[in-house]
Amino acid sequence: MKIYSFIRNMPRAGFVITLLVVSGLLGSAVLSTAQFKGDIVKGGERQSIAVPDFRGSGDAQRYMDVFNSTLWDELAGSGQLKMIAKTSYPLNVPQQPQDFRPPVTTPNPRRGQPPVVSNSGPWLTDWSGSPVSANYLAFGYAGVQDNRLALFGWLYNVGLENADVNGAKMINKVYFGTLDAAGAKKVARDFAADILQQFGAKSLAGTKIFFASDRTGNREIWSMDYDGSNQTRITQYNSVSGMPAVSPDGRMVAFTTYAGGNPQIRIHSTTSGRRLPFYNPISSVVETPEFTPDSKQLLFATALNGWVQLCVSNVDGGGFRRISNIRAIEVSPRVNPKTGNDVLFISGRGGRQQMWRMSLEGTDLEQLTNGQGDVANPAWSPNGQQIAFAWTRGFEPGNFNIFLMDPATHQVTQLTQNSGRNENPWFAPDGVHIVFTSKRGSSTQVYSMLADGTNVKQLTTQGNNLQPVWVNGVN
Repeated sequence: MKIYSFIRNMPRAGFVITLLVVSGLLGSAVLSTAQFKGDIVKGGERQSIAVPDFRGSGDAQRYMDVFNSTLWDELAGSGQLKMIAKTSYPLNVPQQPQDFRPPVTTPNPRRGQPPVVSNSGPWLTDWSGSPVSANYLAFGYAGVQDNRLALFGWLYNVGLENADVNGAKMINKVYFGTLDAAGAKKVARDFAADILQQFGAKSLAGTKIFFASDRTGNREIWSMDYDGSNQTRITQYNSVSGMPAVSPDGRMVAFTTYAGGNPQIRIHSTTSGRRLPFYNPISSVVETPEFTPDSKQLLFATALNGWVQLCVSNVDGGGFRRISNIRAIEVSPRVNPKTGNDVLFISGRGGRQQMWRMSLEGTDLEQLTNGQGDVANPAWSPNGQQIAFAWTRGFEPGNFNIFLMDPATHQVTQLTQNSGRNENPWFAPDGVHIVFTSKRGSSTQVYSMLADGTNVKQLTTQGNNLQPVWVNGVN
């Protein structure tokens, strides 16, 4: 059926082919629980860490609640560490290494009895032993230097056998921030980033999420920090704009807009906000832009001879060529960030919209999903070893949910269920978190979660918020 209908208000990154009908039984490849095989550390392998509340001297104490909650949230939300509950901590908490006092051993006055061991202050085994049973301890204090907040932070490996204060030390650093709540958040995030680095994990601090929102009455492109803070409008076209894509070098954001009447892809500088030149094909459909890993080319979908096909051009629109040529609708090209060649896309060439893969030249075609249900919104993990996508199969047939696929084995894992309509997944730069949209009630909002489906957090609340992409900090 050679009919294309673009629905402007459709809450998805790219359209779905509405004439397809959901049918068939649950695919045997769908797993009942999340079994993510990417970068996230499995629960049983996570190192345990104790993070007692830090205290501050003078004016610094006013901001320690902000610091302590931020530090805890950064580490707990990383998905890399097992946080030991503060209720099990000893009362005597060190603030600096000089506070540690090794146990004192004295002869037992009773003949034949073992020597007496007594504690004269906090010691490493207070944290490594029961009931805390931590592998690591983060501790320190804050003060004021030159009207700045100064955070003195230490990380100790308290689980080392026969460890002493010097041998256990992993981090010994001073962090500076402004003397306010924002400065307290900054030093907490900086300290957390250094702690996570010790375990080979990445901090999300500095990363951005771009998304579309209609909260002002028109759909515009917005950005926010990884935790939902600093939500900022990027465009002011007073029209319908969406489907943002950010170049890997962080310098450009591309999106589809109806500001000029017909749909167009527009590209803005992320630093100046200035519109950059891009030559659009004259078409009833121009959508789902995607930059190549070198930031030099742009893939997108456009209507050619009555069918929506995949194309590629330079970032100014020159060098245009099509990479699909079939009597079917094909959208949402996504380039493997590691290979720069494997392209995921959604195609109706088999009758239902399914997820396919091909080379950037349009060769080596492979269908990845099994032909059941409808598939939308494919996204690569940063290491190119996992694919997130939305699908109407699994435990809620007919409703979109978020899935992961191992492209090598086609093994599929369902991450969301019984939680509304879930779409638009996108991996965070750390490969451990996923941002997505969910309609849980009357509006669609942006959420994040770990890539095993746990630790779900709502990031937006105003209006309808759609099509998020998570990127490293823009330049």
